[in-house]
Amino acid sequence: MAVILSYIQTRPLLEARKRGQVVVETSLDLGMTTSSVTLITEGVTFPGGEQLDWSSIEKISQSEGNCYTVAGQGIQAIQVFSAETNRLCSLLPTRGAPSMLIAGFVMHRIKELDPWQHAQRMIASLAPVSGSVLDTATGLGYTAILAARTAESVTTIELDPGVQAIAHLNPWSQELFANPKIMQVMGDAYEVVPTFADKSFDRIMHDPPTLKLAGELYSGAFYHELYRILKRGGRLFHYIGDPNSKASGSVTRGVMRRLQEAGFSRVVRRAEAYGVVAYK
Repeated sequence: MAVILSYIQTRPLLEARKRGQVVVETSLDLGMTTSSVTLITEGVTFPGGEQLDWSSIEKISQSEGNCYTVAGQGIQAIQVFSAETNRLCSLLPTRGAPSMLIAGFVMHRIKELDPWQHAQRMIASLAPVSGSVLDTATGLGYTAILAARTAESVTTIELDPGVQAIAHLNPWSQELFANPKIMQVMGDAYEVVPTFADKSFDRIMHDPPTLKLAGELYSGAFYHELYRILKRGGRLFHYIGDPNSKASGSVTRGVMRRLQEAGFSRVVRRAEAYGVVAYK
């Protein structure tokens, strides 16, 4: 993997420079591991021999909305304009695993928890996670990665090639491409899900974009399809958002009603995971 940095890693480098330090421990993969870097007059030298000047370090430090790859002796923001969806996708730094911005919307929970920790809560709401799992919206792949650690197989659907390109560059997403138990499907979940056979999955993780970006994934028709492909005794987790917010509260009520109308026998709020679990 290339060196990936955000302001969270570069601001301490600037502080260390002021103190006259020569060798500093930092992360070159957005917090997954730590490495020793050397501070020199011109900038920073990384273990692989890459160098970055202080002006580039300053630029990263001033940007709280982007992560950057170190390319040659320069930097490149991790962002992609998707011709498929006409939306700009970018990797958003947090104090833990990064999130993603799509058309200005943050795709994960980033307050109190980082996106990886929240993915763990969502997966825990479906425990035990075993058998075959469907993840309806890949994104950065965190839920697919976590599900694959105990499930026999995970099928994950991604609409946007731009999002997949961002995931390829994200250190936290690499298991998505390396784990043979994960099968990635490119397409619109609203169109892909109807192609699956009845009772294909033991668990479904439904973590769609916001209602404004993907209203059809909150529809009764789509919930009927999710019910059809779920095995008897299976469970579905549906991420909605902060249950204490006025907007999410009204959405939650509509979601629960439509899930019940689709045939789910029981729908339970899971406030700690910002969603609901539906049982078949």
